[in-house]
Amino acid sequence: MIRYALPLLFLAAPALAQSVGDCGHLAAAAYIAEPWGQNTATFANGDVRVALIDTMEPAAAAVHLLVLSPPRDEIGERQCRFVSLSRSEGGGPIGFFDIDFAAHEAAYDPAQGLVLTMPMAVYVPETGGGEPAELTVTINQSTGEIRAEVAGS
Repeated sequence: MIRYALPLLFLAAPALAQSVGDCGHLAAAAYIAEPWGQNTATFANGDVRVALIDTMEPAAAAVHLLVLSPPRDEIGERQCRFVSLSRSEGGGPIGFFDIDFAAHEAAYDPAQGLVLTMPMAVYVPETGGGEPAELTVTINQSTGEIRAEVAGS
């Protein structure tokens, strides 16, 4: 996935950190990266679904993950969380430069829950490209906690 962006987007940005927040308008089905069959996956007998989201803009930070997982609410809906690189000062998500969703790996740790790892990239304004890193998302179905960590950036 090649992305082009205005380097000015990140010149004044503070150090970025990963964030997990509630789903909002960017979690709409229209933003699930095509082809859907290659950019979504289910785990835990279908209780957990993860999808690659591509909002197209800003081009240097348009990629996120959507996570649907237990616990379920009173009508049976799963919680919906949006994994991004960070949140802007205004509260909106700033995404990753790229995520190689097809290369994701999944493991189960009884103490933590479902652990997903995948190669990703963080935008580097000086080069106009992405710096490789690894995203780890841990989903604890029992507590509902979802954590994200970026290593190597």
